[in-house]
Amino acid sequence: MKPAELTRFRALLSAHLRANSGPLALAAAGMAGYAAAELFAPWPLKIIIDHVLLAKPVPPALGPLAPLIARQPELAIGIVASAILVIALMKGMFSYLQVFVTSRVGYQMVHELRRELFAHLQRLSLSFHNRSRAGELLTKVTSDTNVLKDVFAGGLLELLGHALTLGSMCVVLFLLNGQLALVALVTLPLLGLTIFSIYRRGKSSARRQREREGEVAAHIGEVLHLTPLVRAFARESAEKERFDRESSRTLHESVRTARVEAAAGRAVELINAAGVWAAVMIGGLLALRREISPGDLLVFSAYLTSMYKPLRNLAKLSTQFSKAMASAERIEQILSTEADSANQSGGADPGELRGEIEFERVTFGYDPSKPVLRDLALRIREGEHVAIVGASGAGKSTIASLLMRFYQPQSGTVRVDGRDIRELDGEAYRSRIGVVLQDSLLFGASVAENIAYGKPDAAPGEIEQAARLAAAHEFITALPDGYDTVLSERASTLSGGQRQRLCLARALLKRPALLILDEPTAAIDAESTALIHDAIAELQRGKTTLVIAHHFREMDRFDRIVVLGDGAVAEQGTHSQLLARKGVYWELYHLQQLAEEVTP
Repeated sequence: MKPAELTRFRALLSAHLRANSGPLALAAAGMAGYAAAELFAPWPLKIIIDHVLLAKPVPPALGPLAPLIARQPELAIGIVASAILVIALMKGMFSYLQVFVTSRVGYQMVHELRRELFAHLQRLSLSFHNRSRAGELLTKVTSDTNVLKDVFAGGLLELLGHALTLGSMCVVLFLLNGQLALVALVTLPLLGLTIFSIYRRGKSSARRQREREGEVAAHIGEVLHLTPLVRAFARESAEKERFDRESSRTLHESVRTARVEAAAGRAVELINAAGVWAAVMIGGLLALRREISPGDLLVFSAYLTSMYKPLRNLAKLSTQFSKAMASAERIEQILSTEADSANQSGGADPGELRGEIEFERVTFGYDPSKPVLRDLALRIREGEHVAIVGASGAGKSTIASLLMRFYQPQSGTVRVDGRDIRELDGEAYRSRIGVVLQDSLLFGASVAENIAYGKPDAAPGEIEQAARLAAAHEFITALPDGYDTVLSERASTLSGGQRQRLCLARALLKRPALLILDEPTAAIDAESTALIHDAIAELQRGKTTLVIAHHFREMDRFDRIVVLGDGAVAEQGTHSQLLARKGVYWELYHLQQLAEEVTP
């Protein structure tokens, strides 16, 4: 990606810089003050050497000092030498002002950029998240944004300050002695070429380094998430070797980047030394000929040393800019990814849902060339309790995902209460639906917070009632702190059935007009399953309930069972009707019964 293509990143950066124009102007003033103090730093020594020690005539600008130097040279030395401390104090104050302000602006920039990145990631499609590795995304949101802080806040001002310092010192050098100034500055073009070369090489190396670091972070996150699987298959040694290989590649790129930086720094120092050598040698000859004073040579040497310091910093800044551009390109990869239209806000307010559902000739595939649903036609009446069953891969969970607007169909329309759900505000629409996903997803928060996730203002009594309906109250009260017990990450200390009950309680707490359950009792015993179905039937009386069923327990409770086959409705009816028909449902039902009988 070329820098010109960093459109969204540049827009965010420009907006941030405009919003902080006042603090940045203050920091710029501090930088200018520091540059001015740096400019005056050598002059007290020149005054002492030329006008006190060598008794040269005092120029008109220093007229008030002339009597003091003539009558009390010791006091004059003390007063002029004190200026060194005053100038140092001014440099320190201006430097503190500039560093503090730019650091504050930089941290604010990281904060705003991370906020924007996180919000944008929330708007991206599930397909994007399914393709991406969480560890690498985490690296982009945290590490890459931090790389930008120093450069795009302090670095730009530092570059401006160096330019101001260099320009001012060049003017003074030419005023002191134009011939000597030309000799000293002849190395500047070579320095410019060196810095440009450093930037180009450093950017390429930094880009590879950031990519490798993202891969390592992704691998760490993946293995830590799948630790039980790794141990179950005794793959600890293999995963360690895999990590070592990936980490070694990162080490190689990091060492290459460090080598570029080190070589660049040494090259700049050698060029600087050549310039100082030429200036001191020729300046010394001129001083012997009385063409310049020793004080002028001292000021000249001090300025050259001060000039080459920002030039060395420019070389260091070029490597920082290289890393920053590599990070900016990685961030732009996220920002330039179009948000999922299925997840956009701003549509019509869905209002209170009645729960009438219609799939009209819906075709959808996670890979468009391999549709899961083909021309699906399905209608669910308001208040109806419907089970969706079918063989693995028939599209049961896909129906729930489309109804939740996690994905958009390639063709056809999904309607709720007669309205195309694509026309509704996605967040507002989903807030009115209760759902239990196929995976029992919980946060590392308290039990109460997890249950109230969809209704944060729920009272403790409401939370407990939802837990009782989901047959979760007993095991919750047995936890160390009851409802205040903080769960571990992904609630790994709970059993699968316990996690499932908490997810069910979370859905039931909302008392939604439309409840979608993707196999809500798969990991729950038969007795608890019956209790939960009784609770759902009572709570959802007159409200629409759609259950994605993988197990055929309690199927006679549903008003209708829809059987999927080849991505469409194969048959539908009540439990007894479908068994009497001896079709697809009859075969699936008896196959599952047979499997349960042979399972010990």
